[in-house]
Amino acid sequence: MIAVPEAFAHTTVEREGESGATWIAALPSIVDELLMRWECVPDGAIMHGGVGVVVPVRRRSGETAVLKVSFPHPGNVHEPDAFAAWGGHGAVLLYERDAEQFAMLLERVHTTRLAEIEDNDEVVLTAGRINRRLAVPAPPDLPRLREQANAWEQQLRKDAQELPHALSRPVVDAAVATVRELGRTQPDTLIHGDLHPGNILRADREPWLAVDPKGCAGDPAYDAGTLLKSRALTLFEADDLPKALRRALDVFTEAAELDRVRVQRWAQFHAVQGAFWGRRHGFRVARGGLDLGRIIGFAEHMAKTLTEGT
Repeated sequence: MIAVPEAFAHTTVEREGESGATWIAALPSIVDELLMRWECVPDGAIMHGGVGVVVPVRRRSGETAVLKVSFPHPGNVHEPDAFAAWGGHGAVLLYERDAEQFAMLLERVHTTRLAEIEDNDEVVLTAGRINRRLAVPAPPDLPRLREQANAWEQQLRKDAQELPHALSRPVVDAAVATVRELGRTQPDTLIHGDLHPGNILRADREPWLAVDPKGCAGDPAYDAGTLLKSRALTLFEADDLPKALRRALDVFTEAAELDRVRVQRWAQFHAVQGAFWGRRHGFRVARGGLDLGRIIGFAEHMAKTLTEGT
């Protein structure tokens, strides 16, 4: 049986409580059963993300793969649906799935993430190309991002009223306008939903492939905001933020073949949403103190810059 990583077990139980503890206790047996059913043997050290474990394996044919088992949660339901729809185009291949166990057998890629590349143009260009390839017709049973528009608007207004912040009325209004004008009319296009450089890995079959999709239907330009938000710490070091943002938007837009204004509006929405989220919950890299304050301040500055135009 596998040994569940202690850090993963601790965070899962801390986040999920008794249900998390029960699942962690059963996880070694779940993995063993899946390995037997899919005729695989472990082939490396077990890894984990925030919500699941990844076991490198070798199939009966000798081909390498990974077994991914995630904590049963509604947010993890449609990941295999996205992989199946893409069929390996821009994302890892799906070999097997078990919906009840929230498990998949996937193509194995390398552990090098696009986020480790120092050239920001290369990062944004690669993400834009992946975004374009993943934008295919969405299966009918996937969640539609447009159905979240009302909740987005309500939360923006609530945060603006309840939280101390440095966002001007025009900046908040611009984010609300994006929700109203773009959020409620999003197309039935399959998008990643969390397309940041940490979810794009070096591969053999193609130079880079996407992993860990949310599996939802919406505007491909939506993921531009996810990408830029994830680049905040890199942009933080830029001598000229408007110039750096303009360059990132231009490179991504051209690579993804999207409308420049639409991309910028979604990026501005994400910046505002991220600034408010930081004030309510903190960030993974900073839960409090001066570091959190600096990151929130930068997110607000980025939102203002994107509102004024770059």
